[in-house]
Amino acid sequence: MPSKPAPIKKAAKKEPAKKEEEKAPEPAPAPAPEPAPAEAAPAPAEGEAAPAEEGPAAPPAEEPKPPTPPPADAAPTEEAAAPVAADEPASDAAAPVAADEPASDAAAPAAAEEPVVDAAAPAAAEEPAVDAAAPAAAEEPAADASAPAAEIPPAATDAAEAPADAAAAPAADEAAPAAEAPADAEAAEAPAPEEPKAPTPPPPPPKEPTSAPVELFIEDKNDTSVTIIWSQPENIGLSGLDGYTIEICKEGTEDWKAVNEDLQKSCRYVIKNQTTGDRLKIRVVAVNAGGRSPPVTLPEAVLVKEIADRPKVRLPRFLRQRYVANVGDKINLTIPFTGKPKPVVTWTKDGKPLDAKRVNIRSSDRDSILFIRTSERDDSGVYEMCVKVDDFEDKASLILQIVELPGPPATMKIVDTWGFNVALEWTPPVDSGNTDIKGYTVQKADKKTGDWFTVLEHYHRLNATISDLIMGNTYKFRVFAENKCGLSETAAVTKGEAKILKTGIDYKPPNYQERDFTEAPKFTTPLSDRATTVGYSTKLLCSVRGEPKPKVQWMKNQMIIGDDPKFRQICVQGICSLEIRKPGNFDGGVYTCKAMNKHGEATVCCKLEVKQAAVPDAAKK
Repeated sequence: MPSKPAPIKKAAKKEPAKKEEEKAPEPAPAPAPEPAPAEAAPAPAEGEAAPAEEGPAAPPAEEPKPPTPPPADAAPTEEAAAPVAADEPASDAAAPVAADEPASDAAAPAAAEEPVVDAAAPAAAEEPAVDAAAPAAAEEPAADASAPAAEIPPAATDAAEAPADAAAAPAADEAAPAAEAPADAEAAEAPAPEEPKAPTPPPPPPKEPTSAPVELFIEDKNDTSVTIIWSQPENIGLSGLDGYTIEICKEGTEDWKAVNEDLQKSCRYVIKNQTTGDRLKIRVVAVNAGGRSPPVTLPEAVLVKEIADRPKVRLPRFLRQRYVANVGDKINLTIPFTGKPKPVVTWTKDGKPLDAKRVNIRSSDRDSILFIRTSERDDSGVYEMCVKVDDFEDKASLILQIVELPGPPATMKIVDTWGFNVALEWTPPVDSGNTDIKGYTVQKADKKTGDWFTVLEHYHRLNATISDLIMGNTYKFRVFAENKCGLSETAAVTKGEAKILKTGIDYKPPNYQERDFTEAPKFTTPLSDRATTVGYSTKLLCSVRGEPKPKVQWMKNQMIIGDDPKFRQICVQGICSLEIRKPGNFDGGVYTCKAMNKHGEATVCCKLEVKQAAVPDAAKK
């Protein structure tokens, strides 16, 4: 067992280390170390003391083995403790404690007061103790935190080195009783190698404000608000853009006040609740982590007043010409207009104010409506609409014409009657229905029946002639006037009547000279010779003409044939025939036909042959 004076030496050697810590600049503020980690530091030493009792620690102390290299991610503070551990093997156990700055300060007094620490010298001399120290250093959370430790300023690094040296010194003193005296001398004379300092990290880039917004101008305004728009800054930078602040002040002052409580994200803003007539200066500032950008200001102060737009009446096309409606129709005409601010609309009729009892006017921001519930003739006229904004105005006129059926023609009369014709005349109607007369319709009626019939339609003249009347009848006439609404309800009727008289007719035939048709008989068809057979009747034919009618006489062989029954004489319409009945052998000869009247006579002759019938030879025998 090692003697107790060792802790006294350890405490004596640790005092300079504490003084160095006091002289060193204080590191960055860190949470105060808890006593639990400080007590946990010697725990591995107690566990290592058990194998140290099994064998003497002197031989390993004469030939110390090189320390186990630290892990790649170990902090610079562990590298600084490694050279000390090369001289004193027991410092391997202290290395993990030195990695934690606050723990190393608490571990030093704990190691000095703990008697078990004296057994660390034989434990450090043995090989298993060195191997156990390496994982302990790797498992220490402080060693894993080497990356953040690199950011600690150099002053804090020096302060961390001091406790590490202080922790290594007591460990060397504890090992001194077990080791030989020359080991302490060598450890004391060996100069500590210079510890490499961690590279200084580059400073973070400075946070800068953005450039000024661009293209600030007025989008719209009215009597109480102003609408502005702008574009984002050209240079935003790494700090980004948080929003915009809109500031205003009255002209002539520099008392700038923000009108938005929160940063404006969009590039459009409506400045509300302003006083009409004020002149405001307006500017916009972009804000980010670097602060406020240079402002962009409107070049001129803005007058809080609605933008004046010249008024203009947009008269519809169908109202640019005469608008015609019938009496009793409902009139509802909408006339749009433009102008800003809202124009003042006025109406007149024929240069005089409208009658509110007859005509209703309703106007909005965009149009005006002329409304008449039931139109009358008196509503006709020229209506004029006027819109006015400040000193500017515009006018438009429309002609409203209310029409109805015309009255009848004023007068109508019968001018003349002759033969089957009647001439009429009339005058235009007194009331044309407030429109042009398109024509007239003329009708007639027979007094006997009383039915009216149209004889002329769409007739444009003021006089007419009615023809094709029936003789002996009496007629009345009437005329209707016609306009675009139709025929007049009544007609103008003639006061008198027109009677078509029956006139007497004396026929005097013309005195023609009678033609003399008297003529001496003349045969137009002569007799022809004939042949006949005995016993077969035959006929002789001829034709004759003459005026007066000639007397016909037949003769045979110059002998007058009288009333002989054998002959038959017929004379009809100048055709004369003589029939010989069953002539015999003695009936042949010359036959003559003689025609006679007071103007003369004529004869024709023919020969008749009567042949004997042929007898067969058998009959002769």
